[in-house]
Amino acid sequence: MEISLKGKSALVTGGTRGIGKVIALKLAEAGADVAFTYKASEEKAQSLKAALETLGVKSLAIKSDAASFSEAQTAVDATVAAFGGVSVLVNNAGITRDTLLLRMSEQMWDDVLDGNLKSVFNFTKAVAKPMMSKRDGRIINITSVIGLMGNAGQANYAASKAGMIGFTKSIAKELASRNILVNAVAPGFIGTEMTDALSEAQRTQIENEIPLGKVGSAEDVANAVLFLCSPMAAYITGETIRVDGGMAM
Repeated sequence: MEISLKGKSALVTGGTRGIGKVIALKLAEAGADVAFTYKASEEKAQSLKAALETLGVKSLAIKSDAASFSEAQTAVDATVAAFGGVSVLVNNAGITRDTLLLRMSEQMWDDVLDGNLKSVFNFTKAVAKPMMSKRDGRIINITSVIGLMGNAGQANYAASKAGMIGFTKSIAKELASRNILVNAVAPGFIGTEMTDALSEAQRTQIENEIPLGKVGSAEDVANAVLFLCSPMAAYITGETIRVDGGMAM
C-alpha cells in the first residue's frame, strides 16, 4: 500500500544528515511539504532543500538551535507561515557526549539533556497550538533503545532518551482529545556517518548482539516514521516502536 501525505506539511529537526535527512526525504517522497532545521552546515542544508524540491514538494531550511525555546518557536512560526500549518513534527535533533560518569563534566550532562530532551519540549510546546487549532497532528520523537537498555559511558544520553519516552506518553495523554497523536521511534544500531567510524571488530561485536545479526539502516527508521504519519496509524498514540533488529528484546 502506497502512503500518501499530499496536502500535509512536516517539520523535521536536525534534518541535514543521518536519520533526519532520510526521514525528510521519505516524507517528501510521500508528498508532504517539508521544513527542516539545521545548526551548522549551510551547504548541506541547501543541498537537502534542493533534493526535496526535486520531489515536487515545497521545502524550507531553517537554521535553528533545537536547545533554544525562542529559536524553536521561530522555526515553527516560519513553517506555519510557509505551509499554512504543521501536520507532522519529527523531533530528531540530538547529540552525544559519551564518557564514564566519573569523567563526565556537568557541561557534558547539560549539553546532552538540552540537546536531546529540552529540544523535544521546545518544539512540541511550540507546535502544540497550531496543531490544536486544526484538531489534527502527528508528533514523532526519535528516541533510542539506549533509553530502554542503558549503556555504560552514556548515562547522559540514556537519561535524555528515556526522558523522551516518558514525555511522549504524557503529551500523548494531554493532546489526544484534539486528535494529535504522539509516538516515539527507538532506533537500535543504525548505520550512519558516526557508526561508519567504528572498526570492523567493533562493528562485528555489536552485530553479534543483534538477533537479526545485522546493522539497521536510516531507511528502516524512516519507514517507521512514515507509518506513524499515515492513516494506518490513526489509533496509535503514546507508543514507542523499536527499530532495532531485536536488540532490546
